Amino acid sequence: MRLKKYNKSIGMLSIFASTVMLSGCNTALMDPKGAIGLEQRTLILTAIGLMLIVVIPVIIMAFAFAWKYRASNTDAKYSPNWSHSNKVEAVVWTIPVIIIAILATITWKTTHELDPYKPIVTNEKPMVVEVVSLDWKWLFIYPEQGIATVNELVIPKDVPVQFKLTSDSVMNSFFIPQLGGQIYAMPGMQTQLHLIANEAGTYKGISANYSGRGFSGMKFNAIATPTRADFDTWVAKVKQAPNQLAAMTDFKKLAADSIDNPVEYFSTVQPDLFKSIIGQYSHDMNMPAGHTMPMPAGTDMKGMDMGDKSHTAGAGE
Repeated sequence: MRLKKYNKSIGMLSIFASTVMLSGCNTALMDPKGAIGLEQRTLILTAIGLMLIVVIPVIIMAFAFAWKYRASNTDAKYSPNWSHSNKVEAVVWTIPVIIIAILATITWKTTHELDPYKPIVTNEKPMVVEVVSLDWKWLFIYPEQGIATVNELVIPKDVPVQFKLTSDSVMNSFFIPQLGGQIYAMPGMQTQLHLIANEAGTYKGISANYSGRGFSGMKFNAIATPTRADFDTWVAKVKQAPNQLAAMTDFKKLAADSIDNPVEYFSTVQPDLFKSIIGQYSHDMNMPAGHTMPMPAGTDMKGMDMGDKSHTAGAGE
């Protein structure tokens, strides 16, 4: 009797502990603040709903059959020689096939609609931000404004942003969950991502690809300003910063390994610094063993396998 009470207490404690721990889970993907994020949430919920059409009945039947055919129920029909039913076969094959066909159609359609290389159509002129993955921080270059920042991305609300991404070291993954999208940044190559923030606020950005001992601190704030004027005010503030990225030597100092790097502002940036970062991998064609030959400078990665780990090379691994 005491053992039963003890087991019951342990069970209740486990449920309570699980509830407390899960209460801290981040549901950023389910709370999107941009058009791309909204579309992706819709796709996630649609896929889950379709799959639950199969999952829920299976769970219910597992309990129902266990109860109906329990040892103490002598009224249950016992059919030891039963082996086949055309009705059961029709159900267990037809429903999944229909669901898979629907999911395949939706996936095909949304894959093209949510293509990260596809520009977002609005009345606002798109803004360009060049993103460089470093060990272990993010460098954001604003070529139109002539400034750069580390671990802080500021964009105006309702303005589409074209991100051009590369890496100075190992392969990384750029991800702002509440704005949607996720794409790799790789050395010697350029990828693209189009996002938009439809609500002003501060959103967490992360690296979603393990890249070494400083990976856990490779985070940044993506700030969507309420108006374009607020963004211009922020740009003016950055232009007052004493730090500069006037040459590749300045960039090389910044690119040195650092963990939990603070936010930094750079008032001036060398023209075409982003292209120079990509181009530095296109000159030395005699790569050491274990490395792969880099693509030509500015190579666009659309259509290539983003999960190819052969592109991962260099420090931090």
